[in-house]
Amino acid sequence: QAPLIESGGGLVRAGDSLRLSCAPSGRPFPSYAMGWFRQAPGKEREFVAAVGWSGIKIEYADSVEGRFTISRDIANNTVTLQMDGLMPEDTAVYYCAAGSGLGPLVARKYEIWGQGTQVTVSS
Repeated sequence: QAPLIESGGGLVRAGDSLRLSCAPSGRPFPSYAMGWFRQAPGKEREFVAAVGWSGIKIEYADSVEGRFTISRDIANNTVTLQMDGLMPEDTAVYYCAAGSGLGPLVARKYEIWGQGTQVTVSS
């Protein structure tokens, strides 16, 4: 299976909340930045949020800032994305990825991916 496994997706209504989780299927990636990306039907994959290896540095896409919260549990090697105030525009397959490199988290080299979890928000 994929080196990262996402869970927590589902079908919800506008205004509802979901919490996505990401965990390694094998070895953990404690020194990597962890990011969430999403891809909606007919659209390219886009950056959603990311957290640095220490859990301190965090970046969000403008479209989700204020509604989504990313965090990582270093001890348990898990990353979560708390999604509040969901809107139909948030409908997409959400992917977790581990990234390396320097600079802004959005620009890290994300080469280790999960297979995604579907989030569908109805109006």
